[in-house]
Amino acid sequence: MDEATDNWIKSSDYDIKTASALLKSKRYVYVVFMCHLSVEKALKALVVEETREMPPKTHDLGRLADLAGIVVPERHQAIVTHLKEASVPTRYPEDMSKLVKHYNKAAAERYLAETKGLLKWIRARIK
Repeated sequence: MDEATDNWIKSSDYDIKTASALLKSKRYVYVVFMCHLSVEKALKALVVEETREMPPKTHDLGRLADLAGIVVPERHQAIVTHLKEASVPTRYPEDMSKLVKHYNKAAAERYLAETKGLLKWIRARIK
């Protein structure tokens, strides 16, 4: 495994563990944010492995998947879509009270569980 790949994976692992800790502390909006960040970094690891180049500075999961040369299977498409939709509002909240209502405990638990499944699928593609 490339050193840059390893660094991206370690960072992704750190972020998903942070998401779990945030769930326990009831910081549900940021659970979703950290899920996105963890997937983003896992995809960047895959980009490095596939292209032998550093990935672009982007948060666009679709673009990163394209650069990595993968097609996300249908069973993981919903979480990718949800994370993409949540990326901007959780990163730059305009109305925190709306976000807190929308990303409640049940939503955060669902995002975390589905993200872990997606991460497992991505990591299985890293040599």
